[in-house]
Order: sequence, then C-alpha cells, then structure tokens
Amino acid sequence: MGQAQVIWVEQEQFVGIDESNHSVVLSTQGEGNAVGMRPSDLLLVALAGCTAVDVVRILEKSRQKLASLKIEVTGEQEPEPPWAFKTIHLKYRLRGSLSSEVVERAIELSEKKYCSVSASLRPQVEITTSYDILQGEE
Repeated sequence: MGQAQVIWVEQEQFVGIDESNHSVVLSTQGEGNAVGMRPSDLLLVALAGCTAVDVVRILEKSRQKLASLKIEVTGEQEPEPPWAFKTIHLKYRLRGSLSSEVVERAIELSEKKYCSVSASLRPQVEITTSYDILQGEE
C-alpha cells in the first residue's frame, strides 16, 4: 500500500512527502507562490516517471543498448473546474542502439500491463503515445 502526506507551508505552498521521506514542493503558480510544481503537473510527471521505469527495465531485459530517454508529456484539461485531464500524450525520445519493434513493445507493456499510474487514469483519460529513436550524440 502506498502512503504519502502533504503539509501546508504557507500561502498556497505545500510539501509532499512519501513513505521513504522523499519530498517535493507543490504550489499554485500565482504571484508569490510559484515555488513548486502544480499538483496537476505532478500528475503528468508521475505518469512519465512510472512508464520511464518500466520502459528502461524492459529494454534492459531485452538487451537493448539505451543511451538516454526523455519523455515529453502534454495534457489537455477541461476548461472548467475541476479541470480534469481529458487527454494525455507521452512522447518518448530514446537514443541508443535500439530496435523499433522492441521499443514499441516496451511502451505497450508499460501502458497496458505495468504502469500503475496509467492504470489509475484509464479509462477516464485518453492516454496516447509516440516515440522517436534518435541517432548520434546528445
């Protein structure tokens, strides 16, 4: 079972702490408060982080030579409160000696089998993916 807490610091600023005592600063983006991530952005980061772990593990187990991975996440929210996400797109930017078939399979396995954040968002949120395998140095 996961466990976390959020502690109010001041104004619209908070600290989130997980069960291992790791922390992240959260805030609104209003004047004087933009010191941390917006909670909705943290959701996007959580989704990207969850799938990143899966994809790296799957590629390693498949003996792929991954040099770097960056996931760009965009989300479209409803225009009215509570501003729920309607769609989220994950763009994987991978670099290394990689098979596109293995990359596609790793993303699919993460999306449909392993990523708890993705599973928690579906089916209410449409999650789409794309990827690029980049050549050369970063």
